[in-house]
Amino acid sequence: MARIDDTDRKILKALQEDAGRSLDDIAREVGSSKTPVWNRIRKMREAGIIGRQTVYLDAEALGFEACFFVLIRTSEHEATWQQAFLKALRDRPEVQEAHRLAGDIDYILKVRVKNARAYDAFYQALISEVRVHNVTALLSMEEIKSTTALPL
Repeated sequence: MARIDDTDRKILKALQEDAGRSLDDIAREVGSSKTPVWNRIRKMREAGIIGRQTVYLDAEALGFEACFFVLIRTSEHEATWQQAFLKALRDRPEVQEAHRLAGDIDYILKVRVKNARAYDAFYQALISEVRVHNVTALLSMEEIKSTTALPL
């Protein structure tokens, strides 16, 4: 685990809120000047604390109105099956998140699509590539909270 101090935490909080802010704004907020803030950001990138930067897009504004949580059970646990399954997930841009779980469910996926018909097309394509024992799709009726921010 990398060591960070209070100033680093303040910088990270500011970047989590809006990574597109100017260095001057961030420096002002954390009570420092631009060069030391830039040096800290650079060091945290090199240490792997800060990963790639991206832009948050509004899914509904772009027509992706359906969010499904897909629970997958499998009776297959061989390496070749897992490789094919992971490739199938990586090849599908609809899959926003995929997690391997402990317990009765093996995997959970967060799938964002335009509508139920688009989900069915995703589902049919997935099961044509890899064999799964059971699939349960849960439609999210309302997104109450969504964040990538860590509780620093």
